[in-house]
Amino acid sequence: MSSFSDETIPSHQPIVLGCGQLCLDYLVTVSSFPNPDQKIRCTSSKVQGGGNTGNSLTCVARLGFPCRILAKVADDSQGRYMVEELESSGVDTSFCLNAKDGASHFNYVIVDNQTNTRTCIYTPGYPPLLPDDLTESLLLSVLDGVRVLYVNGRSREAELLLAQKAHSKNISILINAEKRRAGLDELLSLADYAICSTNFPQDWTESPSSPSALLSMLIRLPKLKFVIMTLGEHGCVMLERCSDEVSGSEEETDIDELHESLKQNTDYTSLLPLVTRLGGNVTGRLVIVTAEKIPSSELIDTTGAGDAFTGALLYGLCTEMATEKMLTFSSRVVSLVLLLFYSDVIFKKASVTRVLIGIVIEGFAFEICCRLLAAAEV
Repeated sequence: MSSFSDETIPSHQPIVLGCGQLCLDYLVTVSSFPNPDQKIRCTSSKVQGGGNTGNSLTCVARLGFPCRILAKVADDSQGRYMVEELESSGVDTSFCLNAKDGASHFNYVIVDNQTNTRTCIYTPGYPPLLPDDLTESLLLSVLDGVRVLYVNGRSREAELLLAQKAHSKNISILINAEKRRAGLDELLSLADYAICSTNFPQDWTESPSSPSALLSMLIRLPKLKFVIMTLGEHGCVMLERCSDEVSGSEEETDIDELHESLKQNTDYTSLLPLVTRLGGNVTGRLVIVTAEKIPSSELIDTTGAGDAFTGALLYGLCTEMATEKMLTFSSRVVSLVLLLFYSDVIFKKASVTRVLIGIVIEGFAFEICCRLLAAAEV
């Protein structure tokens, strides 16, 4: 097994580092999901690199921000293809470890045009990234110049070692928590930021509601600055810990009532920040961000949408965007991904124009729009 290149030149620019598994996706699109024992014809197919880490870093690179990946990659045709694809997108792969006798992870992804859903069938590869792979020399080199470390717990022991080293160097840590995994609690305790699937907060905290689960996460994880719960087509909800002082006599606000009142006072098209005293001595604010409404006729495939949101979030953290602006930007990037990157049909110019105008009006650099369009090759 070969290690990272000794000739790697440390960058003096702040960098995003992602640690995780690379996975090759075999995608097939069907008019409707098959019944058991049924034979159907696909309407399109493609092969592309996948995995949360690779997808998110590809988004970061396409937004023009330097990033690198730490992963163990099998020395087979699939592994070489994935590394070459990442490099072509601008991701630094020089710290990837090469497993001579390994086999790559891969996914079969069935995209259902009728319901606009995708079903993944995962086949794990080997060998995994282990703590023994992370020498002190490698850890120092891979963390050099890094501003944010991104982990998701799939290579939990190695990621924990890397996160501990990052924590000792005051490097911010973003964790993507999709579901409960062994060893995930230790990673969560080191995280500065968390992005979660819709069900994770309640599953992890056993709280009676999603808003109360978000609050419980901030109470249990004192290092956590914010937690985001993604809601698919409905956008996301974020609970942010705030240092803003509120009146000592102010009563605690029930977070479920706050969430409900915010929903009642909006049509889900605006940001709704409100700093208030919450339970567990937490002062914070709840923010609701809507997703761009994309007609079902234009939505072909949602594969990678969540990873694009994470990638845009990483970009926002590293460029020190204001929280509201960062969440809105991430939502807009997902819209462009859905309309441009993962569609096999000619993109709808009206929808793309609407999203781009929204990005510009909200104060984001037009240069970013050009990068996204160039990456989509349209």
